[in-house]
Amino acid sequence: MKHTLSVLVQDEAGVLSRIAGLFSRRGFNIESLAVGNAEQSGIARITMVVNCEEQIIEQIVKQLYKLIPVLKVNDITNAPSVERELMLVKLNADTASRPEIMQFVQIFRARIVDIADDALTIEVVGDPGKMVAILNVLQRFGIREIARTGKIALTRASGVNTELLKSRQSEVSQFLT
Repeated sequence: MKHTLSVLVQDEAGVLSRIAGLFSRRGFNIESLAVGNAEQSGIARITMVVNCEEQIIEQIVKQLYKLIPVLKVNDITNAPSVERELMLVKLNADTASRPEIMQFVQIFRARIVDIADDALTIEVVGDPGKMVAILNVLQRFGIREIARTGKIALTRASGVNTELLKSRQSEVSQFLT
């Protein structure tokens, strides 16, 4: 199962290396990693996605707390949260295909951030599912390059679990059809 961890650390040299080392020593791959300043000066937030069993993630959390610069670890996998990624996609775009590409950009609420004679670069922000969906649509034009950030996430202050609401809405829709 994929787990999303939000880790608050003291912002000092070598912290990320020690955390990554903890995972690599145990043979786990970090699928997504994003690091940035947190709400307090001198504190950084690391958001990572790892694929492992429940018992193993508990052990990893305990091991993370043993590292001196780690202040707080939250497994927010099942918590109501807001998740986002940023992706830049450079794709082939001749004059004939641009109107269709621009329609997809508008539908996915993305933005065109660079234009050349034979290419467009698109910026997409959203949840990981949106990234997969737009890539599936844009594949037909020929993707030249992709750059993606790792997932960032914060728990919802409202406590509303939108994933649960989406699943219930689809269950109701299936029942009605």
